Amino acid sequence: MGSLLAFLTAPLGCLMLWRRMAFFADTMAHGTLLGIAMAALLGLPLWFGVGCLSLLLVAILWVLHDSRLPSDALLALCSSALLCGGLLLIQYLPTLRPELLSYLFGDLLALDWPDIPALTVAVVAGVVILLYNWRVQLRLVTDADIATSEGARAGLQRLIFMLLLALFTVLALRAVGSLLMGALLIIPALTARLLAHSPRQMVLWAFVWAQVGIASGLWGSVWLNSSTGLAIVLCMAACFALIFLGQKTLRYLKPL
Repeated sequence: MGSLLAFLTAPLGCLMLWRRMAFFADTMAHGTLLGIAMAALLGLPLWFGVGCLSLLLVAILWVLHDSRLPSDALLALCSSALLCGGLLLIQYLPTLRPELLSYLFGDLLALDWPDIPALTVAVVAGVVILLYNWRVQLRLVTDADIATSEGARAGLQRLIFMLLLALFTVLALRAVGSLLMGALLIIPALTARLLAHSPRQMVLWAFVWAQVGIASGLWGSVWLNSSTGLAIVLCMAACFALIFLGQKTLRYLKPL
């Protein structure tokens, strides 16, 4: 499952950096807690509750989009409100309290082989949609005004991007939990940015570092007997730190 998630993590993370929407992933992730609580309250499957809440959040942000309101401030409002609402509701649901940590920080080891087919279909669908819209997305990131004048539908592409992020939140909830989902998207893309010289290279490097972080994090969680989500994010952060410090050191040594 971790390896499959990297196929979505890499391109979505790069698009998030290029669009400067890193905070959007955290907002979507924090909303999953409220989706879990609502699903448990209504006796529905948890993935259904998370999916519906993610779609509702996309609709809310679409309606709230206003030139007078800074997008980061709107995301902060939605993020804090959804997180607090989810935690508050979980307090009144005794059946969810024992599993709260797994929802917050994820547990890949709790998955089994029967979960893989549905995940594979969802990831393939997301990748196909991304490939179909990739060139338009890149044109909008490079110069939105020119892309729009050439016929690109910026609003539709923004909606597609947010819906793909909603799909990712449903899939990644079991992997790293609601609090760490943004890190799974952003850290590999940030690491790739240090090494890449083109958009294609950046996506490929992000895929590589996502795979490295997930694999090393899983083995590290077994070795330390800790949460898989925490170990994965820490391994990804360690990779970023090593590459960043290595490049800085080489840059200072070059004049010598």
